[in-house]
Amino acid sequence: MRKILALLLCLGLCGCASLSGVRTMNRENLLKLSIGMTKQEALNVMGTKSFGTYTDGRINNPYRNEILSNKEGKVFEVLYYYTDAKRIDGAITDDELTPLIFDNGKLTGWGWSFLQDNVQKYELRMR
Repeated sequence: MRKILALLLCLGLCGCASLSGVRTMNRENLLKLSIGMTKQEALNVMGTKSFGTYTDGRINNPYRNEILSNKEGKVFEVLYYYTDAKRIDGAITDDELTPLIFDNGKLTGWGWSFLQDNVQKYELRMR
């Protein structure tokens, strides 16, 4: 019984280490981004590899993407990368992600404050 518990604990810690590595890598890669990069250039910097976890087996990089638009037809693409851990609970929440914002295939900025500024400026619809 003790061996099984030790094994489960080890697997759980390995999963946390893997997630920590993804967060660290993504934060370091944010420093390599430049305004005006194409989407493909930004993807090359940030990566597109999936990583294993202890909860659901895989974490995608980018973690999520969405299209934001307004009534006039202005469209932004947003890629979300896992960069922070607020709670180690096995769930990845929005406040643990960093958005990268693209306009016509070009990186215009990143971070929640930049995204919120654009949502207000262009009256974008968010989910």
